[in-house]
Amino acid sequence: MTSTAQPPQSGARPAHPEHLGHVIFIAAAAAMGGFLFGYDSAVINGAVEAIRDRYEVGSAALAQVIAIALIGCAIGAATAGRIADRIGRIRCMQISAVLFTVSAVGSALPFALWDLAFWRVIGGFAIGMASVIGPAYIAEVSPAAYRGRLGSFQQAAIVIGIAVSQLVNWGILNAADGDQRGTVMGLEAWQVMLGVMVIPAVLYGLLSFAIPESPRFLISAGRHERAREVLREVEGDRIDLDARVTEIEQAMKSEHKSTFKDLLGGTFFFKPIVWIGIGLSVFQQFVGINVAFYYSSTLWQSVGVDPTDSFLYSFTTSIINIIGTVIAMIFVDRIGRRPLALIGSVGMVIGLGLEAWAFSYDLVDGKLPATQGWVALIAAHVFVLFFALSWGVVVWVFLGEMFPNKLRAAALGVAAAAQWIANWAITASFPSLADWNLSATYVIYTVFAALSIPFVLKFVKETKGKTLEEMG
Repeated sequence: MTSTAQPPQSGARPAHPEHLGHVIFIAAAAAMGGFLFGYDSAVINGAVEAIRDRYEVGSAALAQVIAIALIGCAIGAATAGRIADRIGRIRCMQISAVLFTVSAVGSALPFALWDLAFWRVIGGFAIGMASVIGPAYIAEVSPAAYRGRLGSFQQAAIVIGIAVSQLVNWGILNAADGDQRGTVMGLEAWQVMLGVMVIPAVLYGLLSFAIPESPRFLISAGRHERAREVLREVEGDRIDLDARVTEIEQAMKSEHKSTFKDLLGGTFFFKPIVWIGIGLSVFQQFVGINVAFYYSSTLWQSVGVDPTDSFLYSFTTSIINIIGTVIAMIFVDRIGRRPLALIGSVGMVIGLGLEAWAFSYDLVDGKLPATQGWVALIAAHVFVLFFALSWGVVVWVFLGEMFPNKLRAAALGVAAAAQWIANWAITASFPSLADWNLSATYVIYTVFAALSIPFVLKFVKETKGKTLEEMG
């Protein structure tokens, strides 16, 4: 070889892998956790009214059964990182798959309301694990040149999971002649809706046996030879494997393990940047987005929409969610995070305000007047579209970029915890608030959407085009 030959590439800028299709398969298999995240989060939408009727519970008790999964989510997310560092990313995925499967079977065959709530917590724990492990694993196995695009698989899988759950619910309801408590395969329709998740859960578990362990974990466990094999598999033959392993080892040794203490300081307990992250998380939830995914069928039925049509509208809303997410993925690096958040806030104010107006009218023969009914339906889709193309994606991008290196992991954990808590607050309160005054409930969500505009303008700085090191 002459002196002008190119040296083997290492670490930071790997060559295009020879088997890109295989890398895509690995990322897609890991993103099945995201699909289950979305599916399990939204599938309950189809069972809310049937659970209320079967167990004869009021809105407050019903809300706790729906929202209690979020407690499991918070615990799963908080513990997944340590579990994965101890036993590996793949084993963590397999545990998550088992929990999803057990939760689906238990939720489909509950003895009483209390054990349905228990199975919901188990499913929530699996969601929390999947929300952490999927993105971390994909980032660790992806070649640098493709990391952004492969990382987007997780968010895409979540919104597809939401859409598929609504489509499956609609299909099962049709098979039960429009009755959520009608019989399908010897069970009530709502039980089948919750039980069908066994299929993707088992598929997720099987796929976890077909993909390799993360090179980062293998190196931390002293399995250097296997790490080299995986690096060759995902980054190609033209990299210097020894140099790549050394690079990963040095990066792991130099990492600062941020702690809760690092976040303290400033006027109000936390440092200002941490409060900004918490604010982004809270605003993302307080606009009421999860009402659209947990309660939309109940919402439409409460204003006189036929159950089958209400399930169809839940599905079309989830398709709009996918479209908005794709728009965000296209434009977040082009026009920036901050402008996208502001555009989304303005659109959400309009959508939520129109819904509040429409729901302020009295029902006629159990239904909204025709004009108000159509306005409510269109406005609900407008709201979801503007949320999905902005805050649904942008908040996660901000949280991944805005914190200084020495704070990032701990600050992200606090902000994510705030998000789960805010999600729980909205989910647990909606049925009681809707019983009190549905229009006023949407006025509250509209106010939070409006307040997000000055919050972004005053406190949130653009992170587009900046390296993580520039964050301080």
